Amino acid sequence: MNKSYVDLTFISAQHISKAYQNNEVLSDVSFELKSGQVLGLLGHNGAGKSTLIKAMLGMHNHSGKLTIFGLEPQKQRAKIVERLGYISDVAVLPEWMTVKQVMKYVQGVHPRYDQQKMTAYLAQTNISLKSKIAALSKGMKVQLHLALVMSTDVNVLILDEPTLGLDLMYRETFYRYLMEWFHEGERALIIASHEVDEIAHMLTDVLVLKEGRTVLQGQLNDLSERFNILSVDEQHIEQAKNLKPISCKVGLGQHRLLFENVPPTELAMLGTVTKPSLADIFIAKQQEAL
Repeated sequence: MNKSYVDLTFISAQHISKAYQNNEVLSDVSFELKSGQVLGLLGHNGAGKSTLIKAMLGMHNHSGKLTIFGLEPQKQRAKIVERLGYISDVAVLPEWMTVKQVMKYVQGVHPRYDQQKMTAYLAQTNISLKSKIAALSKGMKVQLHLALVMSTDVNVLILDEPTLGLDLMYRETFYRYLMEWFHEGERALIIASHEVDEIAHMLTDVLVLKEGRTVLQGQLNDLSERFNILSVDEQHIEQAKNLKPISCKVGLGQHRLLFENVPPTELAMLGTVTKPSLADIFIAKQQEAL
């Protein structure tokens, strides 16, 4: 990302935990979100992503300290949503309204809504003002929802599996509009997904959850320094395993081992060293024992 960081903290989460009937679904999760960051909230279904998002939206109580724009989500939710937007994979727009009626409604309830921006966004789509929400395809509904949120000039946008079920064309368009919006002001994004490859190129930071616990966290640039892949033949495999890789794959006579915090100079004596993708790291961390 080429957007510079500034010391403007939008979200501060410290030791957030949540349990339902003695079943802990979040355990001691901490992170900060500042202007200029795109945080990938990653994990398989049931990892705790949606529970953490609900806490940020003020939808349930929890232990630990959570503030958004310096405010408490449960007590000051109305003030927070003036500057925070949310889009999920579940359609939340009223199906019985037309596009024009939805725009008029948002204009009446959101103090930062800009009708001119909304008109400009819709001009780039095939969405008609006269169309009922129910008549729109899923891709068009997602485009409409994104346009509405972007037109409210929020500082933080949380996306929960936003492109689930969309074809590649709609996905590409969605993320292009999203990143154009992101670069227009002091903004930050949280993208919750299990489709790691799809969003990796946009991220500045990652928070990976497994069974409610943090298993990987940090800036993407730092993670690139921490992890390396070593490709070795049968002759050197035992020596390589002695260095304690976190994962090992076999294919076409080569072993592909992923290492964390092992100097690449040490690995290079045994074989070829390359950099893993974020998906490689994600899968290895999901397979590690807690």
